[in-house]
Amino acid sequence: MLDGILSPEQVAVIKDERILLADIGSELAVLEAPDDDRAALAASVEQLDDLFLVVVVGEFNAGKSSLLNALVGEVVLAEGVTPTTSQIHVIRWGETVSRAEHGDGVEEVHLPLPMLREITLVDTPGTNALERRHEALTQEYVPRSDLVLFVTSSDRPLSESERLFLQSVREWGKKVVVVVNKVDILQDDAAVEEVLAYVREHGKVILGVAPQVFGVSAALALKARREGGDGEPDAGGLQVLERYLRQVLDRNERIRLKLENPVGVGQNVMARAEMGVDGRLGLIADDIATLGDIESQLKIYTDDVQREFKLRLADIDTVLHGLELRGIDFFDERLRLNRLPSLFDKELLQSEFEKVVVGEAPAEIEQKVEALIDWLVASDLNQWQSVVNHVNRRQSVHADRVVGEVGTRFDYDRAALLETIGRASRESLKSYDRALEAREMAESVQKAVTGTALAEAGALGLGATVALMASSTAVDITGLAAAGLLAVVGLFILPVRRRKAKADLREKIGTLRSKIMSGLTRQFDVEAAKSLSRIRETIGPYDRFVRAEKAQLEGRKGRLSELGDRLRELKDRIVAVT
Repeated sequence: MLDGILSPEQVAVIKDERILLADIGSELAVLEAPDDDRAALAASVEQLDDLFLVVVVGEFNAGKSSLLNALVGEVVLAEGVTPTTSQIHVIRWGETVSRAEHGDGVEEVHLPLPMLREITLVDTPGTNALERRHEALTQEYVPRSDLVLFVTSSDRPLSESERLFLQSVREWGKKVVVVVNKVDILQDDAAVEEVLAYVREHGKVILGVAPQVFGVSAALALKARREGGDGEPDAGGLQVLERYLRQVLDRNERIRLKLENPVGVGQNVMARAEMGVDGRLGLIADDIATLGDIESQLKIYTDDVQREFKLRLADIDTVLHGLELRGIDFFDERLRLNRLPSLFDKELLQSEFEKVVVGEAPAEIEQKVEALIDWLVASDLNQWQSVVNHVNRRQSVHADRVVGEVGTRFDYDRAALLETIGRASRESLKSYDRALEAREMAESVQKAVTGTALAEAGALGLGATVALMASSTAVDITGLAAAGLLAVVGLFILPVRRRKAKADLREKIGTLRSKIMSGLTRQFDVEAAKSLSRIRETIGPYDRFVRAEKAQLEGRKGRLSELGDRLRELKDRIVAVT
């Protein structure tokens, strides 16, 4: 169609247009845009090599086939009050009348009509036909068109379904000419003009620009043409429409529309692609907010655990403090001159010390350490579950939100990651052995504490260490047997021994307190770090995916914006050279 009739400037424009449309097609492929959009763009590029394409659309019984029959002057298309056009009819120039089936619901009709040397006409099924395949055929051809001839009936002009269809045509950036058919059923010329004015007014609202509107009676026009003779010169008002197609749509105008057609299609499919990218960025923004929430939760969790840990250490310290106070009282009460005979019974003294001073302290400390371990294990698990569940809720929050084509790489990758995290949670809960976790942690805590205990504790447990440290202080008192003189004992040795025993007890309890606290704190820090590491490791793939996808999508959005700018510049050039 364009070969041999383009100016050098127009040739340059169409060359750049093909390059730009190829770039858009590549970007749509990367974005996994719907197949229909990519096919529409490809078809619009192919149309650059074809004749000017006029696609006739409208609801069934509006008179599309009748209008085309009137234009060609012969009944080449079936007419009726029911959906008779069940396929696409492409009407082209031909030396003789002929028909050829092309499959996929398309029939090509060749007619020796002068108008068809420069224009191809397409008759489509009704947009409101019960057969959805018919409507799909119509929707498929609209993006290919250079001009849309929209046929509506004068008895129900611009019905609600027709308005919706026109809105979809507008999205493709097509030039639309409206034909109001069956004006012969109206009362008079004033009624005809009233209907045409109504269509112009509402057509402008729908399309954004006032469309050319023609009132015709395809039935009267066809009858007059078939009968010939001296009838009314323009029976049915068809000549005005034909004159428009011949004169107003002159060669330059047809070239302009032909070149602008792919631009409109490109802008439409890119607008949808950008909406898809924005939708994905919206999901990613929510995902990033989720990751931010998790980090905030982990900080609060860490602070809460630290605070609770200190409280539990204070409980252990209270036990040691009580042991120290009982020891001080024991020495004050036992290391007196009137209790001197009992001080020479080493076994009795040790037995009383262990019973009165040590008592249940070792067991209490061990119980509190075990409780601390159980609490830390449970807190770790609960926090891990909380984080994983928080991430898993992302699977359902936007389940009903359509982002691009269902089943794209983005959807699959993101869903797979979320499902992986959910599966990890379920499997971990199923296989979690709390007793084993607590036992392993207890062993590491005990090792941390006893590993730095007094040399005399050796490999004894925590409770034995407490007893040994305290009772050894009591046993040392039996050295009094070598002193001899009671006076010396009463006046000098016992007070000194009492002070020394209490000082030793305080020192040893202090040492024990320091080693227990530092050992537990050191091990707690290790376990807390391991807990955070496990959580971050669990959500790590999701975190990396979200951040990488965000960067990629922002790059794609910038690319679409750049292509949009190039399309607008191209459209300005098309207007300038035509």
